[in-house]
Order: sequence, then C-alpha cells, then structure tokens
Amino acid sequence: MNISIFFSTLFGVGYFPKAPGTAGTLLAAAVYFLLPDRWFGNGFYVLGCVLFLSLISVFVISKAEKRLGHDSKKIVLDEFFGFFFAVIFLPKTLFVIIMVFFLFRFFDILKPVPVNILQNLPGGWGVMADDVMAGIYTNIFLQVLVRIFPNLIR
Repeated sequence: MNISIFFSTLFGVGYFPKAPGTAGTLLAAAVYFLLPDRWFGNGFYVLGCVLFLSLISVFVISKAEKRLGHDSKKIVLDEFFGFFFAVIFLPKTLFVIIMVFFLFRFFDILKPVPVNILQNLPGGWGVMADDVMAGIYTNIFLQVLVRIFPNLIR
C-alpha cells in the first residue's frame, strides 16, 4: 500500500464500508481520550502542533488523491485533525469529547458557509480546510456553551 494512502485513510479506517468519516472521527476521539491530559495543558502548544501536522497532511492527502480520487470518502485524515481543532482550549472531559464528536460530524456533514466554499480549494487544501473549519465551528459553539453553563461540562 502507498504510504500516503495508508496515512490518508488513517491506517485503513477510511475503508469502512459505511460512514468512513464518522469512523475517522471516532478514532480521533479515542486517540484524544487516551492521550495524557498534561499534553493539553498549553492550548497554544497543541494548536501549533495541530496546525503543523495539518499542513503536512495537506501534501499527504494531495498525493493520495491522485490514486483515490478528489476528496475520496476513503480519505479521513482530515476528520482526525478537524476533531483536534474542535477540542483545542476546551476542558478534556467525557462530556466535551462526546459533544465534539456529534457537533463536528454535524458541521462536517451540513457544511455551512464557509465550510462548503473551503472544500472547493484545490487538492488536499480543500479536503483539509473544510474539516478544519467544521472543527473551528464546533470549538466556538462549545466555548460559548462552556461559558454559559460552566457546570455542564464537569
């Protein structure tokens, strides 16, 4: 298997026959849940890491698209990083992880403006950008919710 396809499909998760994007998001949620809490103490460090890895992934995805086709459903690396954009600067609780999972999938599937526009960028840029924006929408929504109902997330 081609290395770019291997990573773009999240080690084969993208080959799930039904809802591969949801499967990729579920893997991201599981990885996030299992990572040590102390890694997320400095949100700016996490943001830098996620941005850097997302940019590298754009090129990996662009290469995989040459074999799998433009914005192939099998490419789910973008869901993985979109999920991590959604959790930055939020408390790491089970409630938040579950909310992020459902809200991120909602925004990724619904594709409100500019998510729907960003997906039209060329190559891996469009594949990654729409999920990053869906993650940002999710994050903003939950940031507001956390501030209005701080006891809800404990």
